[in-house]
Amino acid sequence: MSKYLELVKVLDKICYEAPAKNTRYNLRVATSEQISSARARAFIHLFLKVKFGQIDFSERERFITDDIDDGGIDGYYIDKDKKDLFIIQSKFRTNEKNFENKEITLEEILSMDINRVTSGEHSYETGAKYNGKIQAFIRELQEISDLPRYNYRVIIIANVKNSLQTSINKIVGFNAEIYNYDRCYQELLFPLVSGTFYNVSELKITINLESTNTGHRIDYNVKTQFDECNVNAFFVPTLEIAKIVSRYKNSILKFNPRSYLDLAAGSVNSEIEKSIRKIKTNEFALFNNGITMLSDHTKHSDKVGKRNKAEVMVTNPQIINGGQTAYTLSRIYETCLKDGSPLEIFEDKEVLLKIITFSDEGDPSAKKAGEKLSLIEEISKATNQQSPVNEADRRANDRVQIELQQKIFEEFGYYYERKRGEFGDGIRNEYISRNMIIDRELFLKVCLAAQGKPNESLSGQLKLFIPSKFSSILPDSDSYRKYMFAYITYVQLPKYKSSTSGLATSYGRFAVTTIVSQKYVSTLSKDDFEKVIDLEINL
Repeated sequence: MSKYLELVKVLDKICYEAPAKNTRYNLRVATSEQISSARARAFIHLFLKVKFGQIDFSERERFITDDIDDGGIDGYYIDKDKKDLFIIQSKFRTNEKNFENKEITLEEILSMDINRVTSGEHSYETGAKYNGKIQAFIRELQEISDLPRYNYRVIIIANVKNSLQTSINKIVGFNAEIYNYDRCYQELLFPLVSGTFYNVSELKITINLESTNTGHRIDYNVKTQFDECNVNAFFVPTLEIAKIVSRYKNSILKFNPRSYLDLAAGSVNSEIEKSIRKIKTNEFALFNNGITMLSDHTKHSDKVGKRNKAEVMVTNPQIINGGQTAYTLSRIYETCLKDGSPLEIFEDKEVLLKIITFSDEGDPSAKKAGEKLSLIEEISKATNQQSPVNEADRRANDRVQIELQQKIFEEFGYYYERKRGEFGDGIRNEYISRNMIIDRELFLKVCLAAQGKPNESLSGQLKLFIPSKFSSILPDSDSYRKYMFAYITYVQLPKYKSSTSGLATSYGRFAVTTIVSQKYVSTLSKDDFEKVIDLEINL
C-alpha cells in the first residue's frame, strides 16, 4: 500500500471518531464529494492531533473553520503556554498524483484574510459576514489579555513552489511554514502510526500526600563521570501515569529499548493489568519495581493550593525504565474510557517514580552531550530488568537503525520496526496492516542473504545482534536500497510456489534471495524492483 493510501486510511479512521451527531463525517452514507470534504477536514484534525496533542475529536473540531465564508482560514490553534497563535490553510487532494504534485496557487493564498480577522473585522471587505467558526475565533482572540506577546505562525499544508515562499510571506504578513506532501508523510503519518506524535516539553505530575507519615519523597544528589545528577523518588497515583502515557505514548519512551509489548497471556504486562483490575488494595506499589524518568529540569512544590497534594514539574521527560508498566496503565485507562467503565480500579493505587535530573549547567559541547547519552544508555541497560531486554532491544536506538527506519519509510513506505511494539498503536487502530512492518531480525537475515551468505541467515537473534556481528552486517545504512530489493524478493517468493519450483520458494528462500539479489543495480527505481524480481524468479 502506498503512503498516500495509508494516509487516506488514517483520515477515514479520524472520521469514524466523530460523534454521531456530526453527520458531515459520516462516510457510510456520504457521496463522493462529501467523502472528499470529510477527508479534507480530517486532514486538519490529523495536524492538530499530531502537532498539538489534541486527542479528543470534539476539542479538535472546535479549531476547524473550513467551510463557506471561512476567510481563507481552514483552522487555527492557540498555544497559551508558549504564546503561539497558529493559522492554518490546508489543501487535501483526492488522489495520490495530485496530492504529491499539485501545488497551491498564489490566488488561494491571497484568499486568506489573516489581517482582517486578527484585526477584529467580522466580515469581508464586501460586507459579507465570516462564518460562525471565524466569529468564534475572533472572540477567542479578544479574550486573550496579553495577545501582543503572542507569535503569529501561518501553516500552509500544501505543495508550494520554492519561488513562491517570499511572495507568500509578504501576502500573509508572517513567515509561513510549509508542509508539503513529503513532510506530511514524515511528520504527520509516520509519528501517528508509531505513537510518537506529540513531544511534551513540560509535564506536571500530581502526588497524593494523604498516605505519607513524614516526608513523601527522597531528594538525593549523585556525582557521576558525566556530571552531577539529582534523583527524586516518590509514589505517584497510577491514574496520573495512565493519563500521561495515554496522551504522549511512545514519544515519552524514546530512550526506552522497547515500545509497548501488549497484553499477551502470562506476560509481565498481563500481570500488571491483573494487579490493577483484580486487587482492590495497593499491593501494586509492592509488586511493581517502579518507573524511571529522565528530566532536564525538575521542580517540586507542596504549596499548590490543593489540600494533601503536591506537584512536580518535569522538563523534557523521557521514561527509560518501566515503560511496560506505564503503557499498560494507559491501555487500561483507555479501555475504561471507551467502555464507559468507572476509573475506580485506579483508586488508592500508586507506583514508585524515580526522576533523574541532569544538570543543565556547565559544558554544552558535543563531547558532553555524547557522555550524557552514554550514561542514559547505561542507566537504561542497568534498570531494565523487569522484562528481559535482549541484544536486539539494546541495539534499538543505534544510529544505523534510526537512519534505516527513516530511509526505508521515506522511499518505500515500509515501517522498519527497530523497537519491539513500536507500531502497536498503528496496528490496534488499523492505520496500517502487519505486512507493512519489517521485522528487524528477518531484515538482518535478508541483509546476510544479499551479501551472499544465505547459510548465515539461519543464525538466531542472539548471534545476529551481538555488537560485533551486528556492526559487520550493518556498518551503516548506505546499502538500504539493495537490502530492500532483497527483502521484497524474500517476501514475494511464496507467491511463485509451483510444481516446478520444488522447495526453493519455501525452505530455500534465503538461497533464492541471494541469487536474485545479484541482479540488483543502484540505478533500479523502487517501481522496477518487482519487475526485475518477477523476471528473475520466473527464469
